[in-house]
Amino acid sequence: MLRKRLFAAIAAALSVAVVPAAQAQTEIQWWHSMGGALGEKLNALAEKFNAGQKDYKVVPTYKGSYPESMTAAIAAFRAGNAPHILQVFEVGTATMMAAKGAIVPVATVMKDSGTTFDPKAYLPTVTGYYTDLQGNMLSLPFNSSTSLFYINKDAFKKAGLDPNKPPKTWKEVIAAGEKLKAAGQECVYTTSWPSWVHIENFSAWHNVPIGTKQNGMGGLDTQFSVNSPLHVRHLSMLADMAKKGMFTYAGRTSQGDAKFSGGECAMFTGSSSAIGGIVKAAKVDWSANMLPYHDDVKGAPQNSIIGGASLWVMGGKKPVEYKGVAQFLSFLSQPEIQMEWHTGTGYVPITLAAYEMTRKSGFYDKNPGMDMPIKQLTLHAPTENSKGLRFGNFVQGRTVIEEEMEAVFAGKKDPKTALDDAVKRGNEILRQFEAANK
Repeated sequence: MLRKRLFAAIAAALSVAVVPAAQAQTEIQWWHSMGGALGEKLNALAEKFNAGQKDYKVVPTYKGSYPESMTAAIAAFRAGNAPHILQVFEVGTATMMAAKGAIVPVATVMKDSGTTFDPKAYLPTVTGYYTDLQGNMLSLPFNSSTSLFYINKDAFKKAGLDPNKPPKTWKEVIAAGEKLKAAGQECVYTTSWPSWVHIENFSAWHNVPIGTKQNGMGGLDTQFSVNSPLHVRHLSMLADMAKKGMFTYAGRTSQGDAKFSGGECAMFTGSSSAIGGIVKAAKVDWSANMLPYHDDVKGAPQNSIIGGASLWVMGGKKPVEYKGVAQFLSFLSQPEIQMEWHTGTGYVPITLAAYEMTRKSGFYDKNPGMDMPIKQLTLHAPTENSKGLRFGNFVQGRTVIEEEMEAVFAGKKDPKTALDDAVKRGNEILRQFEAANK
């Protein structure tokens, strides 16, 4: 009897021993800079990916503003505990590229993991910003937007203007502005993100460079060229509009959004990602349209460029972790996932398939203007002047441009002097970056 019990106990122990242990999930840390409603949408994407497979768990963590999260990630890399994925705003592209060993190009991650990856599936104007000269994608576009021109249709009606015929050129903007002003409109036109709209996108839209070396994409020894006759002319036009009470300066970031959605301003240039907020807050009838252009400039309009951010893969991780990263990035690129992100946030779908899926669903028919960013970004195949820009420490460079623009609007400098000074000061920043990253 004792022997039987002993054999039974041994058999039970052996049966327990041969049961395979549950395989632990590999965690993928994702640092980002999206709070509020956008953060909730981002978390939902991670949850959907996690629920769809058992091998990996993406853990999103909000790390503050874009500059804060990028600084934190570089410090974490040096300490050996960087996240796997980092969301970086577009002006941080050159800085991330220069962080030797800190990042692994997305194209490399996809190839090494054996994940199907076709760069041609993505919108060319979107991928051009994050691709090297050999066509290798460095980071995955995530929340991409572009700048648009909005009008208050109610204000247009009041001024005797056709609300269904928004101005297409800057001459038409001025003509409409004069009628709006005469009709009692206090704020005729305003803008958000002045450098991004009136220097960076303006240059691409008119197919002129913002700097040498393919806007910095061809090398660190680039120089700014924002003091060209066309740039001076455009800034002079804005300054003249301000003097005549037809342009109201709102600030360096998104302050102009509220001025338009609240009904204060009749015309507005800002991000396409503002559409969601305008839909919720607008007290007036409005429309989103392509950016105005100077019709005597050959090649205009060309195409606009993107803003927003992309996802960078950090270095120093294990192969199994990179395989999980590749699966997640592939998941984010799926047409149905991109359609969900696009329709829920107002950001541009990063693939052609997602755009077509959204169009066929009838979403654009029910939501006029939501396809305008894609139409504008893909108006023509991008050129060396219009596929994006890549300047070192461009956060500081953009600040310099905005300071000089403010000096013009305040009447402290003439446009030519201000833009000459912007080039001089900006080039000093570029030379410091070049020296530090040779």
